[in-house]
Amino acid sequence: MGKRKASTFERLQHAKMNRKQRRELGRKINSADPGLEVVHPNAAGIDIGNESHFVSIPPDRDAVPIREFGSWTADLQEMARWLKEHGVVTVAMQSTGVYWISVQEVLEAVGLEVYLVNARGTKNLPGRKSDVQESEWLRKLHTYGLLRNSFRPPEEIRAVRTIWRQRDRCVKECGRAVQQMQKALTTMNVQLANTISDLSGLSGQRILRAIIAGQRDPWELAKLRDRRIVASEEEIAHSLQGNWREDVLFELRQVIEAYDFYQKQIAECDQELAKYTAAIPSREITEPGDLPKESAPLPSSKTGRQRQKRSKNQPGFDLASELQRVMGVDLTGIDGINTMTAQVVFSEIGPDFSAFPDEKQFCSWLTLAPKRDISGGKIIRHIPAAGRHRVANALRMAAQSLSRSNSYLGARYRRLRARLDGPVAVKAMARYLACLIYRMVTRGRAYVDRGAAHYESKRKEKERIALQKKAATLGLKLVAVT
Repeated sequence: MGKRKASTFERLQHAKMNRKQRRELGRKINSADPGLEVVHPNAAGIDIGNESHFVSIPPDRDAVPIREFGSWTADLQEMARWLKEHGVVTVAMQSTGVYWISVQEVLEAVGLEVYLVNARGTKNLPGRKSDVQESEWLRKLHTYGLLRNSFRPPEEIRAVRTIWRQRDRCVKECGRAVQQMQKALTTMNVQLANTISDLSGLSGQRILRAIIAGQRDPWELAKLRDRRIVASEEEIAHSLQGNWREDVLFELRQVIEAYDFYQKQIAECDQELAKYTAAIPSREITEPGDLPKESAPLPSSKTGRQRQKRSKNQPGFDLASELQRVMGVDLTGIDGINTMTAQVVFSEIGPDFSAFPDEKQFCSWLTLAPKRDISGGKIIRHIPAAGRHRVANALRMAAQSLSRSNSYLGARYRRLRARLDGPVAVKAMARYLACLIYRMVTRGRAYVDRGAAHYESKRKEKERIALQKKAATLGLKLVAVT
């Protein structure tokens, strides 16, 4: 048998640096001063890993300024003590997976200020191939104030975010289960999905559970339809004539059991979500902003029926009222923003937008701001944003729902679609929705829908003024046709 490979714990317990390694390390640390202003003199850098973390402190604080610590809790606490003993005040580390979470909690517990930075902002120097060099590079960048701290919501909002993301995963699994049910029925040539549009509804679930219980008579199964179903009993009975295969019926039974399990998980998530949301204090707008002059709240394009309609995937408690209480404003007043979209905004950001100085930085954080490659004052190309933010995805879906909305936002989106490509128009409209949300939350104003006709009149007025200017440059004059 070959020699057993030492574990990370054993290697760290017996690891010692030889003279050559220490000399090489000192040469790298005592490099030339770049001549930048020192912003954080008591800074440290941590390269986050799965099994271990490399920590770098200023070279004049210890004979071995770079150490490797394990990922278990005892070593994390030892890391915190080592940093405190050497006068470290602030620490910079990259958001690598979920490995940084426990490190940040331990360091913040002892009073250290933790900068969680994006890896894209630290990859400007080539040649850093090892974790030791990476931790030293992070420390240097943080010392000269070249790293930007990432936004992280408060602890109570992070709890809501955890529950909401778990609930979202369960909802997606339920959707996959419904697709699997339809596949199983189609395999047996049972065309129930062509007569009942939603197999997860009352009629669909009644019929499916009767099938796995042993009922095969199509007319008896058709009697289980709800009276509100458009398809007749005869049509449903004809669609339920198929080839009953035992293997596919077993698959159908397994899928329905999985669907029931995820429905139970969603109900438990709703209970936890209601508990954590109720614990968040109400947000009071002390000085609500006044509406612009000559503007009055007009009726929204959302009818009363649309406002009262509850989504199937919406939590069981009154989520809309809770969101209005904790956010201080009713985000669902914006056309295209429903309760689920507002909940995504709340769970990912919270009611406090003070971390974003203005709406431009807010949109940039959402990866909705345009990113251009400019050379010589000219736009060479548009660079797509890296990654997709959950709030940005929700706002993109909200923007697409405005295609038939008889509102100011609906008219604006249709105009963007006429001028731009589909994805570009959706992103531009999502950015506008993000700006509206930022203004509502920070200023405490209610959204005012001026209507589609108001947008069209403004657009025509802008086109008229542009034509007049162009005609004036050509020595012409526009004359209105009476």
